[in-house]
Formats: sequence, C-alpha cells, structure tokens
Amino acid sequence: MKKEDIPKITNAFLKQGWDSRHEVLERYWLDQQNKIRYVFVAELDEDIAGYVTVAKKVKHGPFQESELPEITDFNVFEQYREKGIGNSLLDAAENKAVQFSTIVTLGVGLHSGYGAAQRIYAKRGYLPDGSGVWFENKNIDNGEVCMNNDDLCIYLSKKLR
Repeated sequence: MKKEDIPKITNAFLKQGWDSRHEVLERYWLDQQNKIRYVFVAELDEDIAGYVTVAKKVKHGPFQESELPEITDFNVFEQYREKGIGNSLLDAAENKAVQFSTIVTLGVGLHSGYGAAQRIYAKRGYLPDGSGVWFENKNIDNGEVCMNNDDLCIYLSKKLR
C-alpha cells in the first residue's frame, strides 16, 4: 500500500455505503513502515478494487500466543467481485506469510456479509481451528448469548506449501 492509496480506499468504502476506514488505514500504513504488517492493494482500471493485510503476528483469538502470521481485513469491493481479485489478493498475502511461517491464520465473521469470504477461504483449504465461536475477542461457551455482528467469528488456518 502506498500512502496515497488511503483516501482512495476510504472513498471506495464510503461509495459502497460502508463506514470510513481512514484511521485504520493510516495505522496499517504505519505498521507497514515498521514491517509488522503488509498491505496488498488490488487495482483495476486505475481504481482500487480491494485490499488485504498480513500481520506478522496474531493479536486476537486462539492463535494469539503463537508466532503465526494472520491475514486480516480482506476486502474486495462489490463491483469488482467475481473477477479473480480476491484470489489474487490472497495469493499475495499467502506468499508474504510463507516468509514467516508454514501456517497462516485468519478470523472470519459469521453473518451473511462475510459469505463470499467464507466460501473463498473454504475453496483455498482453510480449516476451522476447532475452538468454536468467538465474540468480541472472547471464546464463547455453549449456551452463552452473543450478537451476530462483525465481532462474531471463527478462526481458520492453512498449511502453506
């Protein structure tokens, strides 16, 4: 990611009716400068089509005590889906992650807005870690109440090469 990508990505979010990601993207850019996160941006016809990040170390979930890398914040904007962009972004992310580990991890939301991501991860060989559902960075016990929003997820991993 280049610094000048930040307003372009932010505008793509707003154009889609999603919340601004400006502050998050600024943090990602600083993380990238410090080599603790890598951000891959896809462009199509000079427009931002999507992006994904790879954090060198997991910060949340069942893998947080490990030294494994994590794919985070995978987004392909709606008008660019079904064009192979998601797979290209994940190829780039996995090629970076394999520089640090033979395993890469990720968390994916459970509501329907994450349906496309759930499907692409399954097709690419990501497997649930078996810890069950997580909500607000906490493992949820059987019978515990939670809300189906962006903070409800499961964690997956994939063996690389």
